[in-house]
Amino acid sequence: MIIGSKLFYSEELTSTNSHASQMLKEGPVAEGSVFYTDSQTSGKGRAGNKWESERGKNLLISIILYPESLLPEDQFYISMAFSLGICDFTDNHFAGGKIKWPNDIYINDDKIAGILIENSIIGNSLESTIAGIGFNINQTQFPSSIPNPVSLRMLTGKEYDTGACLEKLLVCLDDRYRQLLYGSREQLESEYLSRLYRLNEWHYYRSEEKLFRGMVKGISASGRLKIKEENGAAVDFDFKEVEYVR
Repeated sequence: MIIGSKLFYSEELTSTNSHASQMLKEGPVAEGSVFYTDSQTSGKGRAGNKWESERGKNLLISIILYPESLLPEDQFYISMAFSLGICDFTDNHFAGGKIKWPNDIYINDDKIAGILIENSIIGNSLESTIAGIGFNINQTQFPSSIPNPVSLRMLTGKEYDTGACLEKLLVCLDDRYRQLLYGSREQLESEYLSRLYRLNEWHYYRSEEKLFRGMVKGISASGRLKIKEENGAAVDFDFKEVEYVR
């Protein structure tokens, strides 16, 4: 087992990703080391967003990896592997998980988990990766500023042992990471696309204040979102260049 080889628990952290980054600066850290906590005072989301979580209710973890066999231009495969690993875990409790590009996990139109991946690139190789995950397990009330949250408990009506959930999630993530390193990347990509939220459906999006109707068609080689507009134009978007509307 790579992911979960070592577990480090802290009752409270500013952010698991920040803590993992500090540990890397202080000295060697075994690949697959997991840092987790009951509470974050400054939880990090993508592009400077915050991740809100009620103390002790959810999974807040960061994992250190050394995917040196991946070229920097292939780094989006890490997002694919982790997104699929979370979906594998979710399927054991509630089927139908989708991946809202680039790496949020949705049930129907509600967000149950998010991933923040921070890569360190030196030259032509990935020196290290910190993969942070926030997963809503038992929380049932969320701040009004969060538009569409959901948790396993809200979906199933059951309360979960977060420790047992962590153990099972790490197994799912480890299986997908091994697939990335030693298996078929083409299969990873195919499964990721099959899980893509809004794939081949007409919906509204916004880009540079322009509202348009489009259809998600897939992901580019560099991990950009491919959308076909109603006028037939095919456009690739980077993160924060397009907003899902309805």
